[in-house]
Amino acid sequence: MAPRPLTLLTLADGRQVDTDDTGSPGSGAPVVLWHRGSPHTGALFEPLLGHAHEAGARMVTVARPAYGRSTPRPGRTVAQAAADTLEVADRLGIDRFVVVADSGGGPHALASAALAPDRVAAVATFASPAPFVDAPVWWDGMADDSALRAALDGRDARLRHAETAVWDPSVFVDTDHALLAGEWSGLGRDAGGSGAAGEVGLADDDVALVRPWGVDLADVRAPVLLVQGLRDRMIPPAHADLLAAALPEATVQPHPDAGHVAVLAAVPDVLAWALTRLR
Repeated sequence: MAPRPLTLLTLADGRQVDTDDTGSPGSGAPVVLWHRGSPHTGALFEPLLGHAHEAGARMVTVARPAYGRSTPRPGRTVAQAAADTLEVADRLGIDRFVVVADSGGGPHALASAALAPDRVAAVATFASPAPFVDAPVWWDGMADDSALRAALDGRDARLRHAETAVWDPSVFVDTDHALLAGEWSGLGRDAGGSGAAGEVGLADDDVALVRPWGVDLADVRAPVLLVQGLRDRMIPPAHADLLAAALPEATVQPHPDAGHVAVLAAVPDVLAWALTRLR
């Protein structure tokens, strides 16, 4: 299946970002701003498209700097990348919305809610990392933490790591592999299709994750649902607990048999939860 054509928008500072949008101005449908995981191309795909349609929602996504055709921004913070999505929402005439995210998109969704508390009605994250603390509670349970440890030494070190890194499929558990082989196969195709841009974007994501995010999670006013697989070997369950402790109103939704990807089976129910708070 060919990837969806994306729209390249120019931001106020001259940088460009790839965007995907299932709706049109004035459609009146509730808006889900989906912050994609790492890596990504910026395109939406099935089953996200189908779930958005079934929920009666307009779904928008923005490729973070260095992903797709989005202009690289070395040294970007989580907050700076999140601010790009808010500017895109302005350009599209979207006032209030919900933010949903998977994996590395989670910090950016939370940052969006902190930066625009009057516009974000609800936040839902799937397997989101927590703000960095160099302590066992943050590291323990990761099957391979080498990329994030390289990111501690900066962008160049993280890019050098990418030159020799080999993907270890044991990072995903059996339920993850089953979902990727079935309904969510588009996720794997999208990550694989990110190419060289994906390596740079992923490096910048990792560096941003292990540095201060640039926002205070105490500023998130919207209710937050933290969906977490208890068998996650990429972002271990302790991260959901760390996030819940830092947020004013957060609920952890544990999935005992899920790893990092299998939690996405809950997307239809989570969209319903989020959109109820917007409607």
